[in-house]
Amino acid sequence: MKNSLKILLAFSLGILLGYSGWLPLIIDGSNPGKYALYVLMFLVGISIGADQRSLSLLREQGIRLFLLPLATIAGTFAGVLVVVQFVDSVGIREGMAVGAGFGYYSLSSILITQMHSETLGVIALLSNIIREIITLVMAPVMAIYFGKLAPISAAGATSMDTSLPIITTASGKEFAIIALFHGILLTMLVPILVTLILTVF
Repeated sequence: MKNSLKILLAFSLGILLGYSGWLPLIIDGSNPGKYALYVLMFLVGISIGADQRSLSLLREQGIRLFLLPLATIAGTFAGVLVVVQFVDSVGIREGMAVGAGFGYYSLSSILITQMHSETLGVIALLSNIIREIITLVMAPVMAIYFGKLAPISAAGATSMDTSLPIITTASGKEFAIIALFHGILLTMLVPILVTLILTVF
């Protein structure tokens, strides 16, 4: 829980600094989050490469690796079906499209804005950001009460990048490979599912 509070505090401090305009122009005008992510991915890569248990776990899982992404998709859409009952302005089709972002807020919000409307695009952006923040803050609690795979599923597509460090902390380094596979597969499915939902159904 202490790590979750530290992440939330760092996130809040970043918002305040970005909003205040106190940051140097070289940071303010670029995309510092991108470079921070590169450093985090590099460090996680070192951690995975140095731990032989991670690679052996990947070999042991085999076809079962696909079950977690399938469970994430099913759980996300089931949650959407419940939520849309309480939101008059969003129908099942629109809700499914938002849910199909699986936390990949940058791509899904752009796609939904282009294919549907700016309003739904903003909803997709906010809901997927909230999904990521909940994962970053609650991952240790999820791992304790719902199992080591819960933070990976909650992270959705972000389990391969921004949520990966907290997943390895909460669930263990041996789950990093599973998180990477899970995130990569969902990331590839986002544009396919969002497009199908908004154009076919």
